[in-house]
Amino acid sequence: MAHINLPEGLPGIRGPMAFRPETTKPLNELAEVLLRSENSLSRGDRELIATYISYLNDCFFCQNAHGGIAQHYLECDISFIDDVKRDKDNAKISPKLKALLTIAASVQQGGKHVTTEQVAKAKLLGATDLEIHDTVLIAAAFCMFNRYVDGLNTWAPQDRMFYINRAKDRAEEGYANYDPHH
Repeated sequence: MAHINLPEGLPGIRGPMAFRPETTKPLNELAEVLLRSENSLSRGDRELIATYISYLNDCFFCQNAHGGIAQHYLECDISFIDDVKRDKDNAKISPKLKALLTIAASVQQGGKHVTTEQVAKAKLLGATDLEIHDTVLIAAAFCMFNRYVDGLNTWAPQDRMFYINRAKDRAEEGYANYDPHH
């Protein structure tokens, strides 16, 4: 049961967003820019960064919601997403994305954990300043989103197919015009 009286039947972040709709628009606009705007990092890679941070934060709702969307964009199965979460260094992703996930994981621990060496390695592997910037901001934002969801003790469907089945619609709808009631 949620810590506060949230609207019934709205899992994860949807309940708190429906509870306080004034916060919904700016939070979703940030997610839209970070995860869907034009960028040299694919939408799938950016959703994978959000998924990985949500996994590190043990936020079941967010890691599965964004994992489903990453799966949709990357045209992969859930076992691929799980492989990245469990062992990014041996997952079948690019060395550049591995380096960016390392930076993201450092942000998750605390911003000062990001090292000059991590950034230099990512740049050596082809990461641009914009990609590094957005990786850091995605990681920081998802720490906030994860804490928002879990700090209010929201409920999340435990059947992972719930998230996979909704991923295509979520990917097509985007975040900027998202209505938490639907």
